[in-house]
Amino acid sequence: MARFLALVGAAAALRPHTRLYAEPAKGPGIQVPRNVLGGDLECCCADVRGSGIGTGFYRDGHCSTGQDDEGRHTVCIEATKEFLEFSASVGNDLSTPNPQWMFPGVMPGDQWCLCAARYAQAVQAGKQPKVHLARTHERTLDHVPLEVLLENGVDADAARATLESVDEQRQALEGLFSRVANPGEE
Repeated sequence: MARFLALVGAAAALRPHTRLYAEPAKGPGIQVPRNVLGGDLECCCADVRGSGIGTGFYRDGHCSTGQDDEGRHTVCIEATKEFLEFSASVGNDLSTPNPQWMFPGVMPGDQWCLCAARYAQAVQAGKQPKVHLARTHERTLDHVPLEVLLENGVDADAARATLESVDEQRQALEGLFSRVANPGEE
């Protein structure tokens, strides 16, 4: 925990205002900021309700993760009252502010980087909130299948279109490589 506080303190010193980060945190031990669709990780929320506090383990507004983020705060959710009540009932009160951890508390409608295992638990209980797929880190897929995320995605239609486009590009490349590798076979 002391290491977390040191990281947060260092991040605060480097970024005195947590608003409008164009890019997620970078540095040793921080993983590539890629979303569950394979694209660049978009910002989840850089200024929770005007508090000056961003979401995410690194409090930079992105659901980035790294070696120090044991909880994998990788799922960009849109909080609901039902989810917040469920989370509190299983021992994770997200509604109560805790300034010592730069935590403003989460309210219905807030976007927040949730731990992937907590999201999986909420899915099992049928209490999961909606997610923003382009803002959810790919490491979430270690805990929750893409199909489940798509079912609960705020941006599911755009995500499916992106995945379809990527699949078409992959098929075109496979065809091209096949023709190059086997020039006489068509």
